[in-house]
Amino acid sequence: MSSTPLLQGLHVVDLASFIAGPAAATILGDFGADVVKVEPPGVGDAYRSLSRMPPNPRVEGVNYPWQLDNRNKRSIALNLKSPGARTVVERLVTWADVLVTNFPPRTRAKLGLDYDDLASLNPRLVYADVTGFGEEGPDANLPGFDVTAFWARSGLMDVTRQHDAPPAINAFGSGDHPTAITLFAGIMTALYRREKTGEGARVTASLVAEGAWSAGMWLQAVLVGGKAPRPLDRTGPPNALANTYRTADDRWLLLAFANEDKQVPLFLEAIGHREAAQNPRYADSQSRRAHTAEIAGLLDKTFAARPLAEWRQVLDAAGLTYGVAQTIEEFAHDPQLAANKILVPIDDGSAEPHLTIDSPVRLDQEQKVRPRPAPDLGEHTEAVLRDIGFDAAGVEELRTAGAVA
Repeated sequence: MSSTPLLQGLHVVDLASFIAGPAAATILGDFGADVVKVEPPGVGDAYRSLSRMPPNPRVEGVNYPWQLDNRNKRSIALNLKSPGARTVVERLVTWADVLVTNFPPRTRAKLGLDYDDLASLNPRLVYADVTGFGEEGPDANLPGFDVTAFWARSGLMDVTRQHDAPPAINAFGSGDHPTAITLFAGIMTALYRREKTGEGARVTASLVAEGAWSAGMWLQAVLVGGKAPRPLDRTGPPNALANTYRTADDRWLLLAFANEDKQVPLFLEAIGHREAAQNPRYADSQSRRAHTAEIAGLLDKTFAARPLAEWRQVLDAAGLTYGVAQTIEEFAHDPQLAANKILVPIDDGSAEPHLTIDSPVRLDQEQKVRPRPAPDLGEHTEAVLRDIGFDAAGVEELRTAGAVA
């Protein structure tokens, strides 16, 4: 394992806000890149205040989403609307290997931040652009959050509910973080291309494209003439062996049998219904599909008779595939997270540091940097300006002009 981080020496300018773009830059930083986050003076990236928005949990004194998606970065407070900021932008672009933005097309053009505007300054620049609804079409300039562009627009909000329940709000960021992985993959692909050609490239990703990919199996069915499943009724599901059941202590199990011919006899014996294996109504997948409501009713009564802990022992002993609908609190203490080092300590100098979530991209032969605290607004403004060639007088001139804070 190398002691030098893989991306050490790579310069990244993070012009994005909220989650998907900044999270992609965070992954680059996890592997050692020097990431400079550009924020507007005064309030900074609006994501700094998201933890105060319900239904997000309030944690006194800890800005947990900011830490998650902006660790290992340096912050510069730069007013992109100020005429004096253009020189700073141009020097940052010349310095950078990668630039990440999530401005809508119209805003990018107004600020002179389109790819064509910047590639002429640095032909080796990898320009990574993430939008809500893509670059073209009637909604290209609409603001897009993962709850609107990924979750609602894709159909996922509609199908992941029971038929008699309203659509549910997704956990914030659950579309943004997969989109960040896509953007990171595009950036790394473009850097590989640069190694081969010597030229930079433009990388694009969008929340709506990520939604299409995530809903891809059923979306693909519709594209070839199929009819997508409607919101399910768990009392009469399409497949009673891919369904949820409540235990005696009000917990929920999800059955997921991919090989029914092998698993169903094992399952029926494990749950105490060996005789059902001889019932012609349950003999094969076709007959089971024809009697799903009946089977679901039987399983409802069966699982309601014993608590979750007992059912886990029974199903584990039989080697059956199932899931437990865990709470977020339970997942935070899941032994699999600790065993696989998915939770890592923040290097903040404290005796008992907080834990944060490691990005899911890993190489056995490469070591990530230990997470450092996310920056305060403008914490590194002067240091970054010095790095890109401004002397003390130049820094002061920028401050006087209101370009930086």
